[in-house]
Amino acid sequence: MKTITVLSGKGGVGKSSITASLAVAMSKENKIICADCDVDASNLALVLGVKEKDYSEWKDISTNQKVRFDLDKCGSCRKCVDNCYFNAIDWINNRPRLREYSCEGCGVCEMLCPQNAISPYQVKNAKLGHSRTRFGFDVVSAQLKMGESGSGKVVSEVRSLAAKSPADIVLVDAAAGIGCPVIASVVGSDYIIAVTEPSPSAFSDLKRALRLASHFRIPCGIIVNKFDLNKSQTGKILRFARRSKIDVLAKIPYDKSFTYALVNLEPLIVYDRSYTSMFHEIRDKVKQNIGL
Repeated sequence: MKTITVLSGKGGVGKSSITASLAVAMSKENKIICADCDVDASNLALVLGVKEKDYSEWKDISTNQKVRFDLDKCGSCRKCVDNCYFNAIDWINNRPRLREYSCEGCGVCEMLCPQNAISPYQVKNAKLGHSRTRFGFDVVSAQLKMGESGSGKVVSEVRSLAAKSPADIVLVDAAAGIGCPVIASVVGSDYIIAVTEPSPSAFSDLKRALRLASHFRIPCGIIVNKFDLNKSQTGKILRFARRSKIDVLAKIPYDKSFTYALVNLEPLIVYDRSYTSMFHEIRDKVKQNIGL
């Protein structure tokens, strides 16, 4: 099984749309499964036309803890309040009170309490499920519950479920940025596809994302989306890729078909058949790079 992770650094560059079309292209030759690892705002299944009824039963999962106070034991020493990095504990009437949506479950308060008045408990902070697409492959998704934390660990659960599939390829759609959920998406990948657009902010975020790939020594390629909107900036990206010896997998023009495909809940490669050859070329380059 090979794992290919699609990331972007900057949000809104077309990463999920490209992932969806690449998934359809890859499914023509290999058994694949998609892992939607943007657990704060998962929408890859939506781009692939999956409806709520198409999901298997959602399962609540726990990847984080919170704490509870035994006020009968509390000695009012304030160590929990004074040492909480996340300011998750109020001090009311000479007693601690937890701010539920601020607690990260780090355990410092429990460790410092001299009265053993603080104990951790598991919270169900996300739900996990998978759905079948009409293209013959599954998408594993998770949704972090409102106000909860632990997204990196939730991503690990998504990838773990996807890895149980008998597929040849796991195609991971990572979140934007370079934070914990993205790191959890990247670790152990065989190849990274970095999607960008020709703007200074996207180029800056692309370079940060590629440094992440370099840190884990994962080979990668670049897709420049909407390349014709700013050809000067596209030129900078291409020169950077040549200097860095990074393969440019494709340059995709700006096209309103991307928007129309999203509105119709179809991958671009299905909505507009003229993109079939482009995504087949991307697929073939990636498969060659990972030895498939």
